[in-house]
Amino acid sequence: MDLAAEIPENSRIEKIQKFMKADIRKGLFIMMADKAIDQGRPFDWGKVSEDYARFRDIYPKEFYERIVERNLCVKGQRVLDLGTGTGVLPRNMCQFGAKWVGVDIAENQIREAKRLSKDMEIDYITVSVEDLDFPEGSFDVVTACQCFWYFDHQKIMPKLYRILDREGRILVLYMAWLPFEDKIAGASEELVLKYNPGWSGGGETMRPIQIPECYSEKFDLVYHEEYPLKVHFTRETWNGRMKACRGIGASLPEREIALWEQEHRRLLEKIAPEEFDILHYGAMAELKKKC
Repeated sequence: MDLAAEIPENSRIEKIQKFMKADIRKGLFIMMADKAIDQGRPFDWGKVSEDYARFRDIYPKEFYERIVERNLCVKGQRVLDLGTGTGVLPRNMCQFGAKWVGVDIAENQIREAKRLSKDMEIDYITVSVEDLDFPEGSFDVVTACQCFWYFDHQKIMPKLYRILDREGRILVLYMAWLPFEDKIAGASEELVLKYNPGWSGGGETMRPIQIPECYSEKFDLVYHEEYPLKVHFTRETWNGRMKACRGIGASLPEREIALWEQEHRRLLEKIAPEEFDILHYGAMAELKKKC
């Protein structure tokens, strides 16, 4: 199956296939820079680990149920979660019986994941996806939620093929607000762009996840779906969710973050009730290992 023929060419993942990434190390933080993302402005998810844990564990029940309906990440399966962050996916999916390992390049994220996963049988490792070194056939499923476009796919695709067992799956997951259909999301997005004009994380429309062409050598796209979701927020939690995005908390200096937050809170007082739903969409793409 031709993966490129299955997916439109307008996704930003296509731009990121020409990977130009550097690490700028600052103590515990690893600032990542990629010319295809945010015009090359460095960002670090480790800076927002606490807010990430508080405000980004927001996927509705339906998001997880659709994974289980595909008979993925369930009892008897070994699952590797790439870019696990604070372990949102493993923590919410471990109830279905799979054995999870989460990896992330950010030490602060892994620290939060371990704290939040106390008493859960989930293993976490601080390592970049490009440096993975698991034995052949270690996993039945590899997941990547909200992070697939950050990786060097030419480098990791052969590794994922090797560490997946026979007929193993890669499951790419995504959820995003819809700024052109939801006025609150649209207004918040405009404010992010005011403070960070190069931010490339906005302007979403409901569309299939794009898979880089290199995967067609060793994987088949066997399933994809896209569907609308409503996610409930208060002014406080929506402010926190936006603050924890790449365009604000992960990249701006503290003073600019504080100014943005003051303005965003005033904006929400004008345009949003105390509680409200934000229209999102969910998407998944399932790849099967070629035998």
